[in-house]
Amino acid sequence: MIPRYTPSDFSELWSSRTRYAAWLEVELAACEAMERAGLVPNGTALAIRSRDIKLDPERIETIEQTTKHDVIAFLTHVEELAGEPARFLHMGMTSSDVLDSSFALLLVRATDRISVRLDRYIAALETRVREHRHTPMIGRSHGIHAEPVTFGVVLAGHLAEAKRGRARLFAARQEIAVGKIAGAVGTYAHLSPAIEADALGQLGLRPETVSTQVVARDRHAAYFAALGLLAAGIERLATNVRHWQRNEVGEAEEKFTAGQKGSSAMPHKRNPIASENLCGLARVVRAAITPALENVALWHERDISHSSVERMIAPDATATIAFMLDRAASLVEGLVVYPEAMKRNLDRTGELFFSEAVMLEMVKKGRPRQRAYELVQKSAMRAFHGDGRFRDNLRSDADVLAILKPEEIDACFDMKHALRHVDAIVDRALVEP
Repeated sequence: MIPRYTPSDFSELWSSRTRYAAWLEVELAACEAMERAGLVPNGTALAIRSRDIKLDPERIETIEQTTKHDVIAFLTHVEELAGEPARFLHMGMTSSDVLDSSFALLLVRATDRISVRLDRYIAALETRVREHRHTPMIGRSHGIHAEPVTFGVVLAGHLAEAKRGRARLFAARQEIAVGKIAGAVGTYAHLSPAIEADALGQLGLRPETVSTQVVARDRHAAYFAALGLLAAGIERLATNVRHWQRNEVGEAEEKFTAGQKGSSAMPHKRNPIASENLCGLARVVRAAITPALENVALWHERDISHSSVERMIAPDATATIAFMLDRAASLVEGLVVYPEAMKRNLDRTGELFFSEAVMLEMVKKGRPRQRAYELVQKSAMRAFHGDGRFRDNLRSDADVLAILKPEEIDACFDMKHALRHVDAIVDRALVEP
């Protein structure tokens, strides 16, 4: 994480102080569960809590320089602060009980903060979809003019994708809201499944089905994949904005605020910097997927090859996607749309986008599809090279007139017919969760 791309709440969430506080939450929840099971004296957790412990990350890290073990350093520091009752902490537990359960806590909290931002992004898209459901523009395939769409339909595609991202994020949250208090190699040799369920329940977590010494890392791989897909969807929108803002296109652009500068050398520049930034940050989030997948294959019941990876990718990926969602929501909310430029670009095509309608009308009249294609393409290519207008070329072609009357040709050039299902498409994106 670097400050430039880290929201302040994520800086706090992934700080050493918060991490150690989460460790203490797990230890105290386990202690209370053990009290209820008669494994440690009643009142132990309360006695520790009453000391109003203020963990000192620097002290823990100083102890770790000697122990070479972070959890032991943490427990040593807690004993310094809490005194005699702290000897009952960590009874029958192993380090991964603390590390994996607290990691789940932090990931869940990160996800809840991401979800709030995702809801804002989705709401922004919904607003612009409604605003532009009937704003016609040219649809493009391979970057080339294809057939008419509306700007609302285009944005509705991004809206539907974002909603799928929200569903994946919710499923991923469920999958990683899992911990373990099962001891070394996960066999409850000195604990019990009941104690584990009790302790994790206090934390809002579920027990891992079969934990070995760690929570299975396929769960975390699914989580980071969900973040990567969410980032990819934002990148797709940002890529479109970058195209729309090109001078040659000019259909929409990022809001250019008072006092903003586009170039240190060229005062006239208005650049799609937010969209370019989002495309770059999406690569960072997606980059977490591969190491998360590689973390799945740990040796036997446990090794720690995953640990260093997660200490890096979890803060980076969650903070970055949160930043991206903030920026993407602002981008959509402030997007400046130019319907007149969209119409101008439609007109540039000279009605060539009605070619399929003409071809299909010929097919309905009994002509083979490929023959109809060739006839329509001939008139279209003449128009493309500046030799007449497409409709006029069709109306003057004897082979075409042998199939279609002039008024039947004209009927194919109907924008309302081409866009007649726009409301159904847009409503589907707005209604579906």
